[in-house]
Amino acid sequence: MKRNKILVVDDEHLIRWSLEQNLKKQGFEVFTAGTGEDALRLAREEQPDLVLLDIQLPGISGIEVLEKIKDQDDETIVIMVTAHGGLETAVNAMRLGAYDYVSKPFNLDELSIIIRKALETSDLRREVARLRSETKRTAPNIIGNSRHMQYLLEVLDKVAKSEASTVLVQGESGTGKELVAKWVHYSSSRAEKPFIAINCAAVPATLLESELFGHEKGAFTDAKATKKGLFELADGGTVFLDEIGDMEMGMQAKLLRFLEDRSFRRIGGSRVFTVDVRIISATNKDLQRSIEEKSFRNDLYYRLQVIPIFLPALRERREDIIPLANHFIEGYNKDFNKKIQGIAAMAERVMLDYSWPGNVRELKNVIERAIILGNDETLLLEHLPLEIVAKASPKVGAPMSSFRLPPEGIDIEEVEKELIRQALDITEWNQSKAAKKLNLGIDAFRYRMKKFGYLK
Repeated sequence: MKRNKILVVDDEHLIRWSLEQNLKKQGFEVFTAGTGEDALRLAREEQPDLVLLDIQLPGISGIEVLEKIKDQDDETIVIMVTAHGGLETAVNAMRLGAYDYVSKPFNLDELSIIIRKALETSDLRREVARLRSETKRTAPNIIGNSRHMQYLLEVLDKVAKSEASTVLVQGESGTGKELVAKWVHYSSSRAEKPFIAINCAAVPATLLESELFGHEKGAFTDAKATKKGLFELADGGTVFLDEIGDMEMGMQAKLLRFLEDRSFRRIGGSRVFTVDVRIISATNKDLQRSIEEKSFRNDLYYRLQVIPIFLPALRERREDIIPLANHFIEGYNKDFNKKIQGIAAMAERVMLDYSWPGNVRELKNVIERAIILGNDETLLLEHLPLEIVAKASPKVGAPMSSFRLPPEGIDIEEVEKELIRQALDITEWNQSKAAKKLNLGIDAFRYRMKKFGYLK
């Protein structure tokens, strides 16, 4: 976990030492400076989260240091330290952007409370800024000209424009369920409000309730401060509950209760909060089977699927494979400073014949690998993983009618050489296993290794 950095600025060595020792015991990373010049240098180099700044300093005054620190980074919290009777100067410092001030001699416990409160305020400001920047995003691109995708886009458009508050997105892993959730959010009247996603399978059941509903200070052992939950933070916007099918049964009951009227209490609290959030849930599980297996609540299922959306697997919309691949090529060209202009005919054929069990996510990963490893202007067959080429190609003895020689022709020996190399690579140069990958006998395989220079 990242430790907060604190810069202590005071010309009295004993005060610096005392504060440093006390703050380090509390888990902070501490830097000290005895002059304004040193303070400004450390502020530039270390970028502290908080500065304890004495007003009376030799050379550059504390007020001047405050102004320069705020010019460097207005988000830095500065707490002024003033001698007794310096109230007017301290108030002036507040006008210039200081968070608070304390008077000497100060109580270390009281100072610790002020510091922690200031850092909590800073964290909240950063969270608000993050959520605001999130709202500036536009709806992501959904690529697809197939009948399936055109129908899906029509449905999504209606959902986005509606007041539907509960949506269930179902589909295999890698089909783009979160992308669809973002599209609905950023195409709706909620676009200026937060979109917050959480993976229900990735958060332990004991913590998920706190993540969603928040908790009050002291509600449990580690609850050292009040925490707002995602439903509260996303008020007016959208919460995306990914992998909803993996949610523990007890938590399902609490979610169902929340869905009835969008009201909840933080853990350990008595105040009832009511929020306006759209809940988009997603799963790759068959929830009806989960209901039969008693691992998912029947009433929650029907409450979630007010608007059901089904995402087709990539193999069910093969006409979208090449447009998607070209879209990913364009993006990765920018990321990796490459200039790949298209896909060779043989590579296209293999991509269209492959079943893509990992769906769009797998296709994206394959294109990324090809862009990184390839140095040609075209994505070639040799840039594709051997397992994809092997699974897309017909077995020995099977009819070849589904394959067509591209008009520009191919160098069959180059293809064979590349397949031999890839077989060796994925089997870590185990010749027997590599031969089996290509359905060759070991002698025939070793002959080809010698032929192409892989074996002396």
